[in-house]
Amino acid sequence: MGFSKEEISKSRRFWSSLWRGIKTVFVLFTMFLSFLLVSAPIFLAVADALLPSALLHRLSSPANLSSHLTNYDFRHSLIDIPLISIVRSAVILCVYGLCDGPKLSRGPYLTITMICSVSSLIYVSLKAAFVFGEPANGDGGGSYFRAAEVALFLCSSVLAIGHIVVAYRTSCKERRKLLVFKIDIEAVSACKNVYPRYQMILQQERLK
Repeated sequence: MGFSKEEISKSRRFWSSLWRGIKTVFVLFTMFLSFLLVSAPIFLAVADALLPSALLHRLSSPANLSSHLTNYDFRHSLIDIPLISIVRSAVILCVYGLCDGPKLSRGPYLTITMICSVSSLIYVSLKAAFVFGEPANGDGGGSYFRAAEVALFLCSSVLAIGHIVVAYRTSCKERRKLLVFKIDIEAVSACKNVYPRYQMILQQERLK
């Protein structure tokens, strides 16, 4: 049983519109991924400021948070973990906003990010040795509180490592941009130097 021309044209229009829709979704998804990659330092800094604070809020009530601030103890209080994350993300974000292309490639952005991340990693590691060396003493007690503590320390450490990775990738990307820009400048200047000589040789050959 054959198909009519109208059915064939409808089928072609359907598949054509479906293919255009797939291509549009693919282009939008690619643009969204590129936007995430370009804005990775900003998104990571925001996540670093929010996630540890949210985990600590799940661990303690607001009253306990204020008591942690007034009765701070390095071996038991966890309030300093999100505070370190907030300070770290604020410093890195400010440096990223103040740096341009050359400074992002070889300048203070990568250096300050490394210093902030490594120092915070050392602090969190030392604090974890004290905190997990003693029994859990949280509001809920038991395994849930200990698992939440582990998640808080892991979150802060992973975000610190993420800052280093993102800063290194941003530095490499800006270095490649500067290299391409330098090659373009050298090519243009070489053409400017060669073209007058070529014109002079042509004039000399015409006069002969």
